[in-house]
Amino acid sequence: MKKYIVAVTGASGSLFALRLVEALLVTSEVHLVISSAAIKIIAYETSLDLTSRTQEGCVSKLRQHFNTGRLFYYEDDCLHSPLSSGSFITDGMYVVPCSMKTLSGIANGYADNLIIRASDVIIKEGRRLVLSPREMPFSAIHLENMLKLARLGVVIAPPVPAFYSQPKDLNEVIDFITGKLLDAMSVQHNLFKRWKDA
Repeated sequence: MKKYIVAVTGASGSLFALRLVEALLVTSEVHLVISSAAIKIIAYETSLDLTSRTQEGCVSKLRQHFNTGRLFYYEDDCLHSPLSSGSFITDGMYVVPCSMKTLSGIANGYADNLIIRASDVIIKEGRRLVLSPREMPFSAIHLENMLKLARLGVVIAPPVPAFYSQPKDLNEVIDFITGKLLDAMSVQHNLFKRWKDA
């Protein structure tokens, strides 16, 4: 069974992260890291309230939401977790959505939390890292950080929709973006209709 890390940071777009986790869990094990800021945003943007006094309470809510035992959760200040070590083998990592603070931390090796440390490990071990930066417009600082990471092989995949599939609602737009994120890691799916010449 394949194993992926999904990190969720404190930027708008938590719907993409939840849909991505749901899609990955169909065939894979998911190791999830959610920043403290992201927990508040998830509650604001979705119906999922992960606030809990204990990590076990949060894990229970997540496993109930996704209805699986293949989901593992870590708090973003848990730098002693297995994700901090290159000996923890995974098939890749996503940061969705990726805040500009996290992007900067990854680009500059400032691993002060588990999300940035795990990303740092993925890069140093030569594994696949996909970042979905959620900001608009990008400043020159943001673009320079993205370019620095892209030159290291990191995939920069902002959540930009396409409309050739003629989406009927927001869920189909979310599925398209989720599908493109899965494509970036070569994960098979059928979340959207692919482009065909007329």
